[in-house]
Amino acid sequence: MSTVCAVCTPLAQGGLAVIRISGEGAVDAASRVFSPFLSFPKVAEMKGYTCAYGKVIDPENGEAIDDAVLTVFSAPHSFTGEDTAELSCHGGVYIAKRVLRACLAVGCEQADRGEFTKRAFLNGKLSLTQAEGIMDMISARGEDSLRAARLTKEGRLFAEADDIKRQLVTALGELAAWVDYPEEDLPAVERSALSGTISSARGRLKKLIDSYDTGMLLRRGIDTVIAGKPNVGKSTLMNTLLGYERSIVTDLAGTTRDVIEEGVQLGGFELRLSDTAGIRTTDDRVESMGVSIARKRLSDCALIIAVFDTSEAADAEDRELIDYIAELGAKVIVVLNKNDLGDRFDRSLLGGLGCRVIELSARQGEGREELGAAVRELFAGTGIDEDGTIFANERQKDCIVKAEGRLAAAAAALEAGETLDAVTVMLDYALEELMELTGEKVGEAVVSEVFSKFCVGK
Repeated sequence: MSTVCAVCTPLAQGGLAVIRISGEGAVDAASRVFSPFLSFPKVAEMKGYTCAYGKVIDPENGEAIDDAVLTVFSAPHSFTGEDTAELSCHGGVYIAKRVLRACLAVGCEQADRGEFTKRAFLNGKLSLTQAEGIMDMISARGEDSLRAARLTKEGRLFAEADDIKRQLVTALGELAAWVDYPEEDLPAVERSALSGTISSARGRLKKLIDSYDTGMLLRRGIDTVIAGKPNVGKSTLMNTLLGYERSIVTDLAGTTRDVIEEGVQLGGFELRLSDTAGIRTTDDRVESMGVSIARKRLSDCALIIAVFDTSEAADAEDRELIDYIAELGAKVIVVLNKNDLGDRFDRSLLGGLGCRVIELSARQGEGREELGAAVRELFAGTGIDEDGTIFANERQKDCIVKAEGRLAAAAAALEAGETLDAVTVMLDYALEELMELTGEKVGEAVVSEVFSKFCVGK
């Protein structure tokens, strides 16, 4: 593979910028752009895991660009599994770009998105699931999502898939030996034992599939909708939770026409918070479209924060919203807002929701801690077991679902009394799906798609 380089730190002002070079010619390239001070060895003589202090030199005019520290990692004991050199210079967009241009000028190629992690995978340093775990760690938005990503990066999913594969390989080996070498007088494959192996593998795969929703919840956040009729304080509540003014707040009903979305940490979870149009019947065409969108979002979300105005008696619009939410079956937190302005709301109307009720004044900035506690209570069962296995990736889910489907077909063939050849074919297919999951048998298109989601420099 070619020698590639990229800026590995954000292109912004900061204390430090790191430019990574990886490939067979990494050390040679570094020697042509870096000049160590006299007390340090020449770059070509540096051993792996050693550093040198010196200057980065522009190869085109010999001008010193910046002081820097060069760190050398020798193959195969590096992140990518290749010879790697990292130049650490002062942070800043201009300096980092100058150092990068110097590396490109001596023959390095610009690294693609995820190029370094892709090389680590291709060189056997990481499984494909571990590589995807790195991306999840980078994008983690909360403690639980970080723990979930760490489990993936540590290879828990790979280990589980690998153990299931060993079960299937053992079964396939016994089947092949019995079919291909009848003269050896090998014991016949017991259908009951084979059925047990298939059932065990299916059970483990189903457990992984069941963890998908939890993984997505932790990786992407809880899709949350703030709902209520116009002018009950939805936008004020959203601004209170965010800590700044994101939604427009006025005394006029129907101000919010579209969905306003932001992420917020609440109760230890990331909430993908949506402030929607007030739900009511209206002749205003634009507002009516917003109401339709709000209803659609309610039907799709994982958590509804339903807001009601306690200073007014419940009307037909409040009752309609309560009935609509009750039909959805989603997790619900009811916020009785404007409790500083009076109390005329009939709480018995909320009986059918079976929800947590919080009374507050969003205008006075109240309720954040109470809402956080309610979120923790509702989603307490979605935490991460440090000894468990979790995934949150459509590619991974597709492989696991297909593998389980192949095993289901194998179980059905076995139960129907079909020949063991038919069962063997289904087991082979299941094995291939698991190998695609871990990256042991995967096409270039899939690999490229996985690493295209990474940032340049990782």
